[in-house]
Amino acid sequence: MKINSLSIVPFVILISVTIGSCKNNNNSSTGTTEGNTAPRGVSENLKWSERMMLSEIERFPKASLLDFREQPKWSYTNGLVLSACARVYESTKNQIFYDYIYAYADEMIDSTGTINTYKLSNQNLDMIKSGDVLLYLYPKTKEDRFLIAMETLYSQMKSQPTTSEGGYWHKKIYPHQMWLDGLYMAEPFHARYAKEYIDDKDQQQQIFDHVVLQFDLIQKHSRDETSGLLYHGWDESKEQRWADKETGNSQHFWSRGMGWYGMAMVDVLDFLPEDHPGRERIITYLNQFAEAITHVQDESGLWWQVLDQGQREGNYLEATGSSMFTYTFAKGVRKGYLPESYLKIAKKAYQAIIDNLISVEENGVVNLNQCCAVAGLGGDPYRDGSFEYYIGEDIRANDPKGTGPFIMASLELDQ
Repeated sequence: MKINSLSIVPFVILISVTIGSCKNNNNSSTGTTEGNTAPRGVSENLKWSERMMLSEIERFPKASLLDFREQPKWSYTNGLVLSACARVYESTKNQIFYDYIYAYADEMIDSTGTINTYKLSNQNLDMIKSGDVLLYLYPKTKEDRFLIAMETLYSQMKSQPTTSEGGYWHKKIYPHQMWLDGLYMAEPFHARYAKEYIDDKDQQQQIFDHVVLQFDLIQKHSRDETSGLLYHGWDESKEQRWADKETGNSQHFWSRGMGWYGMAMVDVLDFLPEDHPGRERIITYLNQFAEAITHVQDESGLWWQVLDQGQREGNYLEATGSSMFTYTFAKGVRKGYLPESYLKIAKKAYQAIIDNLISVEENGVVNLNQCCAVAGLGGDPYRDGSFEYYIGEDIRANDPKGTGPFIMASLELDQ
């Protein structure tokens, strides 16, 4: 498949600048906001993981405003980028990264453990993702408010509406629907919380079983047997206009939807016990996923917005899905879930991102271009899941759904 030259952004020559100084707090086990100062520039001598994370701090000095928000919000994009930030901090011990994470939790969780802007009654799986921030911070800070907030998010998992087989609805306002997105939003948190905070072994086992069930059900209902790809959404009721009247599936294979699913598998395996019978099934699903994704990879190394229709007019090579697949393959190989051959595919994809989708400003700030801003199904205005819908959504630079996975892919590849 030929690469569409109009679908990529030329690489910009890197310009070296120095990093602005930040206050170093030697006690990283306690929260502080004193070091949360945006860098004045980003050095080309750093690894891409650090450069992109420092660039995110430059763009969004307050992590609560990630995703180009005007007002603070508890949301999945914050949790995604801050999870990446935590990995950068663990790799570098640069205090600015820890302070950036802590400042978000400090702002969004009040003294009683109440989560600002969060509503349990919405039963929205997206809101679970920022719980990963609390799972990271609480062991370091021992602040009760963070534990209380985690318990609130766990309570949502206990009350989340389900399909007839036990699959979580993506949101209360999207009844009977499972989306690929939801497995990444909720299941790594759910599995880790069970492992680290549930003492009762029977209860813990039930949670692990329910986590695995989500993957079993999405494989059962959303996987296309011919291509091995998974449809973005599945409606058990088959009532949605976007849903096939026989299968309940949406129409297309969306790049980021598949990206969410891949990351969900490699991340949830970090917390699923070695002896759990569902573990090998998820590894099998991951290998099937990797084979299918490789078959639709463009010769450039990138992936298309609508995965299997690269030659169709209007389709474009998209950054968020490409970054997610790169991370999934690289981590899958490192952890032994995928054959070594997939590391070569990950490296090719990563280099294609650097060459085609990364640009660098004069102050060293790094941009990730050609990110799909958002895509969903249903809602108001109604999103019909058509090809025209997926290619018609806004395209922008530095969407956190791309920068976060790019940072994590960079770390996996030591770049």
